[in-house]
Amino acid sequence: MTKIGFLGAGQMATALAVGWKNAGLLDAASLAADPFELARNTFTGKTGLQSTSHNIDVSRTCNVLLLAVKPQMIASVLAEIAGQITPDHLVISIAAGVTLAQLAAALPTGTRIVRVMPNTPALVGASATGFTLNQYTSKADTELVTMLFRAVGVAMPVTESQLDAVTGLSGSGPAYVFVMMEALADGGVRMGLPRDTALKLAAQTVLGAATMLLQTGQHPGQLKDAVASPGGTTIAGLHALEQGGFRAAVMDAVQAATKRAIELGK
Repeated sequence: MTKIGFLGAGQMATALAVGWKNAGLLDAASLAADPFELARNTFTGKTGLQSTSHNIDVSRTCNVLLLAVKPQMIASVLAEIAGQITPDHLVISIAAGVTLAQLAAALPTGTRIVRVMPNTPALVGASATGFTLNQYTSKADTELVTMLFRAVGVAMPVTESQLDAVTGLSGSGPAYVFVMMEALADGGVRMGLPRDTALKLAAQTVLGAATMLLQTGQHPGQLKDAVASPGGTTIAGLHALEQGGFRAAVMDAVQAATKRAIELGK
């Protein structure tokens, strides 16, 4: 098991901690730091791990450090812990937009650093994660990061230039899917279904469609065509989506989130 120090105890850190604990990968001595008491209490309540208000406590006791604070807070957190960082530390950042070069500039030369973009379904073992490592990391570091994030879903290495797009797609993507599920359920309610029935049908529909795509390996267009019979109900619904600019709206959402990730790193 790995003793991980969480610098930041918000929703993403909590989701990862719960996922790793459930997978049997998290040492009971792992520790989180957060300036907000509510965040610390929530983290401890959901994970059973200890928490503190002092970042240095974490950097002193844990060799794997997960930077899980907002991008705007990275500089101040790194300035606080930089003096504690040794060659034994591995620093994993999930801060959107903050580059490896920016992280390295605030830490001792030679620090092993990984940038990761997971998403909140890590809480249920279904995260989609992209990661990239700096030149000082080892094969063992790559194996550790891969093991940790595959334990809570799917994890794949990407180039750093691709990581902002990962943020815009899968990092922010669960929110887009939740909006779509809510809209599907709203449509069901509008047409007479009870709210709880509509929500369950919407969620299971999204789950089933994603499972089909992953298990069959077929292109989503092929799977879509298999549902849309000539003159039928599905093609009528698809026509309505096209009229509403559904595809363009989703693409624009990924683009907007990617651009925002780039802005946050400046």
